[in-house]
Amino acid sequence: MNDVYVFIEAEKTTHAVALLCRLLKVARSSFYAWMAGEQARAARRAADDALAHEITVLHIASR
Repeated sequence: MNDVYVFIEAEKTTHAVALLCRLLKVARSSFYAWMAGEQARAARRAADDALAHEITVLHIASR
């Protein structure tokens, strides 16, 4: 489903969001809710990347 929202985001400059949502059979409210959650997803990705880096550093240090 995420790919559908990414597609709508990319195409919303050339087509109406309402039309895209209707054609792809998703609710407009779901698309806008997905857009509102982008900041939270970005923060989670950053936290995951930082944790992965810390695990790598500890693994290398422990030999």
